[in-house]
Amino acid sequence: MTLNRLIAVALASIALASCASMAPEHTRPAPAIAPVYDSGSRPDGEVVASQLSYNEWFVDPRLHTLVASALANNRDLLAATARIEQARARYRIQDSRRLPGVVADASAIRTRQPLSANPALDTGDVEGAPDTITFNRFDVGVGVSAFELDFWGRIASLSDAARAQYLATVAAQRAFYLSLIADTATTYYEIVETEEQIALAEATAESRREGLRIARVRLDNGVTSALPFRQAETLLTQAEQRLAAERLTLARLRNQLAVLVGGIVPEPLPEGLTLAQQGDERRLSAGLPSDLLLARPDIVAAEEQLRAARANIGAARAAFFPTISLTGSTGFSSSSLDDLFSGGGFGWSFGPAISLPIFDWGAREADLDLAQALEVEQVANYDRTVQGAFREVSDALAGRRWLAEQVETLQRAVIAQERIARIARLRYREGVADYLEVLDAERNLFNARQELLATERAWLQNRATLFVALGGGIGSEISRERRMD
Repeated sequence: MTLNRLIAVALASIALASCASMAPEHTRPAPAIAPVYDSGSRPDGEVVASQLSYNEWFVDPRLHTLVASALANNRDLLAATARIEQARARYRIQDSRRLPGVVADASAIRTRQPLSANPALDTGDVEGAPDTITFNRFDVGVGVSAFELDFWGRIASLSDAARAQYLATVAAQRAFYLSLIADTATTYYEIVETEEQIALAEATAESRREGLRIARVRLDNGVTSALPFRQAETLLTQAEQRLAAERLTLARLRNQLAVLVGGIVPEPLPEGLTLAQQGDERRLSAGLPSDLLLARPDIVAAEEQLRAARANIGAARAAFFPTISLTGSTGFSSSSLDDLFSGGGFGWSFGPAISLPIFDWGAREADLDLAQALEVEQVANYDRTVQGAFREVSDALAGRRWLAEQVETLQRAVIAQERIARIARLRYREGVADYLEVLDAERNLFNARQELLATERAWLQNRATLFVALGGGIGSEISRERRMD
């Protein structure tokens, strides 16, 4: 048999191994969610989140810079990206086992042996006869070692499982990518709110210092008692305490942001926007809950994990059938290097082997039970992921409506409290009311302004959450082909 014939036999063996998979057919579980979102949340936008990048959705140029730094330098994201390469390598390793490994080898052996060790060559006491003999052997050839014919699809199933694990890792990295965008945006909005809370506290403290000065003058002139003065002093103390607390919060938030962006906040940063300047008129289209199955990378990852579990079932089932393997080699052998490639030195070997499992004390049955139990778990994980995604979107849609209404209501409340505070100060200066009225009005105005800032921040955070929950943030990358060519 020539080398060409040996290769033809190997190729024919590969073709015969049709790799008919014994894995269950993959079907996407029916999502245990409502077919549409709550109509009260009005998912009536026109902008599709999965088609936008974060630069297209967020309007603050400072936030753009921070998110870009986080995506480039965040250590957790770098680790998630490295896990993609690990999964890709594992898939390539497993997939390579579907084809025979061809090895080329060459060897040269020189043996010196005493004749007395071989009675057939022993010359006895013949005068002048050598005491030893030297042998040379030179070999060169190629071979295939123990190539398994995948008649039952075991190798193919393991390769499919590795491929699905790789795709799940890619989707998990994309999910973390989106989560990092959301975390950076929400942290930044908290920083902006805190900075505005500090500015509010500073302005309030300055106003209350002026009120304390007036109360001191009125006390010194005998116009009022010491009570209004002490009340004004208490108001100032409260504002200063609040100012210190907000500054502590700001320091902690900046430290948190530094970790998100990779350790060092880039400098210089563009000019940022206030909370009131952050939003725009665009509304996202929620679509149908089924749209999340393709737009959300965490759902994609859960489905790929389920696909891998089903492929492992196929491998476990195939283990009950015989394993058939081929071993072959061809090459040249000679005692002289000069005659190594002569026609007389050509040789070949070819041999199949079959291994039929008989008794393994239940190991294969246990492997199959394990694979089936893992499939059940992955189905549950998939359903849980879909339900969690549906809840996130539903919550964000509800927040889009009700937080916006809260902002509008609080804006009117602040205007009303400003009028009340102004009237109370005028009444006090005219001697019509005591300072307790001013105290209550100032406290209510301060609280209303604080609540408005907190609600504006919550509305912006909800806006960012909805964008990410609908699969936005990657732009065109999110719609890349999921399956490998």
